[in-house]
Amino acid sequence: MHPSPAPARDDGQVARDDGWPRQVASLAHDALIAELETWPKPGLVSPVDSGSHDDMDAGTLRASAAAIRPFFADLVAAGTRGATMEHLRAIGLEAEAAMMDATDGVNAHRGAIFSLGLICAAAGVTGDGPCTGEALALAVGRRWGPVIGGAPTSPTSHGGRAARRYGVGGASAEAAAGFPTVRVVGLPALRLGRTRAPMDPVAARVDCFFALLAVVDDTNLLHRGGTDGLNAARAAASVFAATGGVSAAGWRDRALDVHRAFVAARLSPGGCADLLATTLLLDALENRA
Repeated sequence: MHPSPAPARDDGQVARDDGWPRQVASLAHDALIAELETWPKPGLVSPVDSGSHDDMDAGTLRASAAAIRPFFADLVAAGTRGATMEHLRAIGLEAEAAMMDATDGVNAHRGAIFSLGLICAAAGVTGDGPCTGEALALAVGRRWGPVIGGAPTSPTSHGGRAARRYGVGGASAEAAAGFPTVRVVGLPALRLGRTRAPMDPVAARVDCFFALLAVVDDTNLLHRGGTDGLNAARAAASVFAATGGVSAAGWRDRALDVHRAFVAARLSPGGCADLLATTLLLDALENRA
C-alpha cells in the first residue's frame, strides 16, 4: 500500500456488501473521525481549528475519510483471500487516488490508508472471531512484516524523506514489527485514559495521543522541525503525561497551551495522529458488540 508503482489488481472487485468487510470498514472510518474530533490535539486539524495546516480543515478530512472507506472493505476481503502485499498495495493506491479526488489534491490520509489498511487486511486474515487488539497488530507483522520491512521508503513523501535523512524507521518499520508502539503505548494509554475520565471519551483519546507523542519518532515532526522540533514536542508531551494527563485539574488548558505552541512553531505530529487512529481501530475491533 506504499505509494509506489504496483501491479494491476488481478483478484477481481471485492463485494463491498459482505458483512465482515463492511463492518471493519465502518470501524476504520469511525476511527478516522474519532481521531479528527479529538481535541486539544497539538498542531493537528480538529473541528475547532486547522492546527498547523493551511491546506486542510475538518471538512477536508471528513471528505477524505468517506472517500477511502470502501477501500478498507476491499482490504479486509483481500486479506480473507490471503492477498500478497502487492495486491494490498494496489488497493491502497486506488484509495489514495480516491482521497486526492475528494480533497482536490490534498494528502489528508495517506499514512492512515497504510496503517489502518494493514489492520483491515489482518482482520480479513484472522476473521470475525474474538481477537485482542495486540494480537491483531502482531498479525500484520507476521503476515507481511518481511515484505514491508524490505521495501524502500517513499522517495516522494515528506515522511519517507525525513526517515532517510534522520535515520528513523517511520511508519513502515512500525507496521513491519506489528505496531509495537500501539501495543505497548497506545492501547494501554487509551485504557488508562478511560479509567481517568470514564465519562469523557474525548479525554481518553487525548491521553492516548499525548502518550504516543511522548515516545514516537514522528517523521512529520522531523520534516517540519528537525530534531529540535521533535525533541521539543516529545518533551512537552512528556510533561503533560508526567503531571497527570487528563486526570489533573485544568488539563484542557494545559493541552491547549501545547497546541498553541505547536501552531506557532508550525509543528504537526501527523504520524502520531495515524497511530491514534490505528489504536482506536484495534480497540474497536477488540470490543465490538
